[in-house]
Amino acid sequence: MIERTRIADLAALPDGPVAVAGWVETVRDQKKVQFVVLRDETGAAQLVNPATREAEDGDDDAQARLAITNEISGLAHGTFVHVRGTLKHDERVKLGGLEVRVGSLEVVSAAKPETPIADDSSLDKRLDWRFLDLRNRKQNLIFRIQTTLEHAFRTYWVERDYIEIHTPKLMASASESRAELFQLEYFETTAYLAQSPQNFKQMAQPAGFGAVFEIADAFRADPSFTSRHATEFTSVDAEISWVESHADVMAMHEELLVAGFTAVKEKYGKEIEEVFGFEFAVPTAPFPRVTLAEARKIVADSGYEVVRADGDLDPEGERRVSAWAKETHGSEFVFVTDYDASIRPYYHMRHADDPTLTNSYDLLFNGAEISTGAQREHRVDVLEAQAVEKGLAPEELGWYLDFFRYGVPPHGGFGMGLARVLMLALHEPSIREVTYLFRGPTRLTP
Repeated sequence: MIERTRIADLAALPDGPVAVAGWVETVRDQKKVQFVVLRDETGAAQLVNPATREAEDGDDDAQARLAITNEISGLAHGTFVHVRGTLKHDERVKLGGLEVRVGSLEVVSAAKPETPIADDSSLDKRLDWRFLDLRNRKQNLIFRIQTTLEHAFRTYWVERDYIEIHTPKLMASASESRAELFQLEYFETTAYLAQSPQNFKQMAQPAGFGAVFEIADAFRADPSFTSRHATEFTSVDAEISWVESHADVMAMHEELLVAGFTAVKEKYGKEIEEVFGFEFAVPTAPFPRVTLAEARKIVADSGYEVVRADGDLDPEGERRVSAWAKETHGSEFVFVTDYDASIRPYYHMRHADDPTLTNSYDLLFNGAEISTGAQREHRVDVLEAQAVEKGLAPEELGWYLDFFRYGVPPHGGFGMGLARVLMLALHEPSIREVTYLFRGPTRLTP
């Protein structure tokens, strides 16, 4: 490895020789002194070079200093350099309270002088040049937060003896419905990209795995252009055996989010406040719970009429229920439960005393839905009847129904969009800002 100290680690070192490497963020080329802000993957530091503007022949030291001065004068934003110099701690330096006096500077990879994007470029333009857009501190922090959040999720599950699974993304038939499917040629037949791991994580229940999780890609051929939809996204999924109802799934779900947000707060809370301008909050469990019927009344009492014919909440309805949860419970999260069977999949279990309702929920966060969860129907005769009721032929469900013919415990689980959680947690205006490379109806590159 090339010798260097990460910029974030400079503060722990004493004054003295040091090597750093990264890309040039800014250059202030003054007559007597030059300042370079160098950034690497961990932060930014100030380099300083006393400028040498002329040197006599034969004065090798002056010639070397002149060469460094000229090199710095020609540095373009984004140029990658390797620098050896002297570290000096100085509280007067606003950037980290330290600076590196340049001893030698090597241009590792020069950048073109004019960059194709600027701070005020449109989001679409920035996405065209995503590798450059990702260089800024805010974007770097977003993906460090994502890493910490995913690690905390995995830690929560692994510590409770969950099994991590990796389900196929090529399927012979739809995982939930034939709507919103990407279809592709597969040798002599047709395959579909998985909308979710739903079928396969349920398969783990009769397999005797007990509790499973997966964090992986999912695909929806949804022609939506909203700020919260994508055609390819990272889905966070879990399924657990021996649930009494969807309340058990909700209890696990909120514990998971508290664990994830706690890890983010502990590691990046101060930096989030500095970069994003707000205090990152860890939610308190249990989250408030309202039935869908109660949620519709909350929305109506607020003076808004949901214009959907199926009785579900629309985006404005979700925002109003979330506002109610924040105002009355001080919570950014709220479970909306007991959805009508008419707007839920056939595999959601119905209420024992009211077959028009399901043991299911949506989780709303900061005004938007981030997850759907439910207790699954595990009795094959009931499952077949509910499929027929939804207009599906049992023979079309083939191997899925076979999961339930040889014994299966009561079970339930959820699927949650990772990028949507990040977007709402960081108060970002679009899921595109928190997705490494966004895919939507009109974007397949870069």
